[in-house]
Amino acid sequence: MLAGRRASPSRRTTAEAQDKQFLPRGTSSYRRASLALFLSGFATFSLLYCVQPLMPIFAEDFGISPAASSLSLSLSTGFLAFAIFCAAAVSESFGRRSLMFASLLGAAICTIACALVPSWHALLVIRALEGLLLGGVPAVAMAYLSEEIDPRGLGASMGLYIAGNAFGGMAGRVVTGTLAEFFSWRVALGALGTLGLAAAIGFFLLLPASRNFTPRKGFDARFHLKAWVGHISNPALPLLFAIGFLAMGTFVTVYNYIGFRLVQAPYNLNQTELGLIFTVYLFGIAASWIAGLLGDRIGHFVVLPAGIAVAAAGVAVTLSSSLPLIVLGIVLLTSGFFVAHSVASALVGRLARGTKGHASSLYLLSYYFGSSVAGSVGGYYWGADGWNAVVLFALALLALGMIAALVAARLAKQ
Repeated sequence: MLAGRRASPSRRTTAEAQDKQFLPRGTSSYRRASLALFLSGFATFSLLYCVQPLMPIFAEDFGISPAASSLSLSLSTGFLAFAIFCAAAVSESFGRRSLMFASLLGAAICTIACALVPSWHALLVIRALEGLLLGGVPAVAMAYLSEEIDPRGLGASMGLYIAGNAFGGMAGRVVTGTLAEFFSWRVALGALGTLGLAAAIGFFLLLPASRNFTPRKGFDARFHLKAWVGHISNPALPLLFAIGFLAMGTFVTVYNYIGFRLVQAPYNLNQTELGLIFTVYLFGIAASWIAGLLGDRIGHFVVLPAGIAVAAAGVAVTLSSSLPLIVLGIVLLTSGFFVAHSVASALVGRLARGTKGHASSLYLLSYYFGSSVAGSVGGYYWGADGWNAVVLFALALLALGMIAALVAARLAKQ
C-alpha cells in the first residue's frame, strides 16, 4: 500500500522540473552550458595527462626509473583526489562557475611553469600543485550538470562532458608527443599550457550562471560530513565509487606503460608515432556520447557492465605481439572505459539524494585515487614481468569492477 501511494519516477521528474528552472535540451542555454563543460573537460584532461607520453623522455633525461617517471602523473591525480573534497565544500559557499574558472586558469599557468623548471623534483612539486588546483573542476562540473540540466537530458549532457575529457586526453597526449619529437618536452608543455588558458577563458564566457544553486553562508563542517556520510550510506553509491577507482586505475595503468613497451624493439616507435596512437581517444569521445544516449533509453545499469566487458576485451587483446592488434586493444579499452565512466557518472547524479556536489566529489575521489594508486603500482608489475604482468593486474581490476556493477544494479532496484 505504501509503495502504491508513492509518486512514479516520471511524476517526480515532472514535479522537480516545475519547481526548478532547468536548462531544457535543444535550447541555446543548454548548448552553451554543454559546450562550456566540454571545454572544462578538455582543459582538465589535457593539462592533467599531457605528461603521459613524455614519461620515457623523463626517464632518460632525468635518469629515473619508469615507475619514478609515473610520479609526474600520479602526484597530480593523487593531490587532485584530495582537493576534490575541499572543492565540493568550497563551491557550496562560493559558487560553481567562479571556482571552476579559477582552477582551470591556475592549472594552465602551472603547466607553463613546468616547461621552465630546471629539476625533476621542482617539476613534481608544480605537478602536485596543479593537481590541487584542478580539484576545483571535476566534482563541481558534475554537480552543475546535475543541478542545471533537465533530468531527461542529463545522460546526453554528461556524455558530452565526458567526451570533452576524452578529447582533452587525446589532444594533450598527441600535442605533447608530437611537439616533443620535433622540438622538446619543454616546448610541448608550454604550448599545451597556453591552449589550456584559451579553454579556460572560453569556458568562463560560455557557461550560464547557476539558477538552481543557492550558496550556503559560512563553512559548516558538520553539514559537509553529514552529506558525505549520507552518500556512503546509500547502498548502491559506494559500488559506483569503486567502479570509478577500478576502471580509471585500469585505464591509466595501460596508458602509462604501453609507451615503454612500444618504444622498445621490435616496435621502436618514436614520440610522434607514439602520440598518434592516442588518437584512439576519438573512439572514447563517440563512446561517451553514445553511452549517455543509450543509458537514458535502455537503462544505465544495462550499459555499465557492457562497457566494462569491452574494456576487459581490449586489455586482453594487447597481449598480442602484432602492433595493429595492440592498437585495436587500446581502441576497445578506451571505448569501454569511457562508456563505463560516462554511465557511472550519470548514475551518481541520479541516485544521490541531495548535495549532488558531495556525491560527485566522492566518485571523483575514488576515480582519481585509482589513477594515482594503480597507475604507480602498475610500474612494479611492469618491472617484475613486463607487459604480461601489467595485463593480469588490469584484468583483475576490471573483474572486480564487473562484480561491483552487477551488485549495484541489484541494490538500486531494491
